[in-house]
Amino acid sequence: MICEHLRAVEAAVLATGAHETYRGQAWTQNCREFVYFDTHLDLTELRRTIELDPCVVDHENTDTKSGTERGLVCMTHYDGVIGLL
Repeated sequence: MICEHLRAVEAAVLATGAHETYRGQAWTQNCREFVYFDTHLDLTELRRTIELDPCVVDHENTDTKSGTERGLVCMTHYDGVIGLL
């Protein structure tokens, strides 16, 4: 289960009709649970509409070899809600 810092983000993404494509420990021991969605996430809009704790940071990977992605990550629990870049 995604941490309390990202539950509202996950719910907001699901409410758009996006589909979950993966849930689990994504790529390193520094990840606890990452939830991936088949959509682009508008981080500015998510931050505007959801009050997020300071421990939630923007995440972006632009490396085409490992897979591009953008989302929000909780630096307290190492969970993430991730979409397409």
